[in-house]
Amino acid sequence: MFIPCSGTKTHDALPGVVRRQAAVAKGVQLIEFRMSRGAVIPWHDHVNEQVGMVVSGRIVLTIGKDAMTLGPGDGYVIPSGVEHTVEVLEDSVALDVFSPPRDDYRDLIQ
Repeated sequence: MFIPCSGTKTHDALPGVVRRQAAVAKGVQLIEFRMSRGAVIPWHDHVNEQVGMVVSGRIVLTIGKDAMTLGPGDGYVIPSGVEHTVEVLEDSVALDVFSPPRDDYRDLIQ
């Protein structure tokens, strides 16, 4: 299966944060996040494992008690149930993989 970008839609998740489901399968989901400088993703957790990579820009990702400034090519792993937050330092793009897929993000395919 192929999913062209034109076959997906975006969702304004938070002020300055837009998400797009790029692909989803039975056990895994790929989400693109486009984030504007100054945006904040507040502390939250979920049952889904999350791995990702910053494609462009710079963010500060805090996972539990550990914080790190990440830039292009830097990856991260967020275990199930661990609280995390993001501060966006520059306009940024990140790709995140969730397993299992997040049901609250499944509405992003047209």
